[in-house]
Amino acid sequence: MIKQNVASILNDELLKQPFSIDKVESAILSEYQQIAYGYSKIENSIAVLSDLKSDKSYIYNGGFAEILGVAEKNSSKIIDSIWEEDIFSRIHPDDLAKKHLLELQFFHLLKTIPVDERSDYQIVSKMQMKDQSGKYISTQHRMFYVSSCPSGNLWLALCLYNYSYEHPDYEVSNGTIINSATGNTIEADRNNCDNILSSREKEILLLIEKGRMSKDIATALSISINTVNRHRQNILEKLRVKNSLEACRVAKLMKLF
Repeated sequence: MIKQNVASILNDELLKQPFSIDKVESAILSEYQQIAYGYSKIENSIAVLSDLKSDKSYIYNGGFAEILGVAEKNSSKIIDSIWEEDIFSRIHPDDLAKKHLLELQFFHLLKTIPVDERSDYQIVSKMQMKDQSGKYISTQHRMFYVSSCPSGNLWLALCLYNYSYEHPDYEVSNGTIINSATGNTIEADRNNCDNILSSREKEILLLIEKGRMSKDIATALSISINTVNRHRQNILEKLRVKNSLEACRVAKLMKLF
């Protein structure tokens, strides 16, 4: 349940941004398509450029695509989704859940950073992916938000998949956000989805978890029962669950309280 909830929350936050109209949009998109293609050629990576405004992805396949058995080298395709399911199906389920949590944290972080500095940041992580024989191999994943709209919303995302080379003297982090301009790093807290619920919603959910009824919560917080019920409904919608019991369980897993 937690995996589907996080993926659903991430999908909504990415696609439901209020995008603006940009007259030079096609030129910018073409520029980054060429950059993604270049990564696939130079690094033999799978390069996925996702257009969050149109909900499309442009996929360019280097030699690593043949290793995984998802496509031929030097091929490309366009899909009507920002979710590259053929690639996701190769990622170990636990690593895929961690990937979505890290990307949700990254999205929230970039919203606090000036637009002209956002492209300095990237995710670098390691995951297990199945090759064409069904064997899991160590893979490096990198992600950048390469372009924002004038309104400040995140528009184009670039994901790269390559071999993760093991080195005897050091180990690549399982998930780090890096500022490539300064070298500063932010270690991933994949359970940090703190901004999903408001402070009041967390307060109410904690009381629900303790077995308090809506009437009791309203009295304790000095608000109307209608306000409590509205918050309860918002909590269910944000966490993509059907009832308060599931909401409490998912909130604990995501460490919201």
